[in-house]
Amino acid sequence: MKFFVDTADIAAIKELNDLGMVDGVTTNPSLILKSGRAIADVTAEICAMVEGPVSAEVVAEKADDMIAEGRHLAKIAPNVCIKVPLTWDGLKACRVLSDEGHKLNVTLCFSPAQAILAAKAGATFISPFIGRLDDIHLDGMDLIADIREIYDNYGYETEILAASIRTVNHIVDAAKIGADVITAPPSVIKSMANHILTDKGLAQFNADWAQTGQKIL
Repeated sequence: MKFFVDTADIAAIKELNDLGMVDGVTTNPSLILKSGRAIADVTAEICAMVEGPVSAEVVAEKADDMIAEGRHLAKIAPNVCIKVPLTWDGLKACRVLSDEGHKLNVTLCFSPAQAILAAKAGATFISPFIGRLDDIHLDGMDLIADIREIYDNYGYETEILAASIRTVNHIVDAAKIGADVITAPPSVIKSMANHILTDKGLAQFNADWAQTGQKIL
């Protein structure tokens, strides 16, 4: 499973990237706002740091405008992945930009039917939103499982990028189902290392070591 980091925070990306935990990055208008920086500047800096795809999202609503914005964003760096919404116009833009050789991340997917359309439109990635489905009392993992089954049935090459990840369980469940990629905030990825029994065991080891009176260095 590939790990994408869902942030435009350069320091947070660098920390995880230095550990080899970053296969790509996803951004969106909300994360760009949070960064307080121009989209071209922050995207270029991320692309220079990370070898994998870096999603930069269009904001237009009409296909022709999305295509123009996508082409502009793609000029920032070779590893920019153009992000478009799963609307009919977004699918039109996906088809054109994909045919031009660009990578496309089709986002805001909430149904298997939408995922089928994205794959047929040439999407590199489909981004089903797990957490937002959970918010309305649906099981977001059911969507991941449905898309996995359908894509496997027909050999679609579009990668399932599990998004709107809120918890470590989301990551583990997506991995068990077979999502190709997860994108999560840095805090969620880092929390994968946490376990109460690890903390308890380490505390006991440290207490016992102190009683030995020894030093390693």
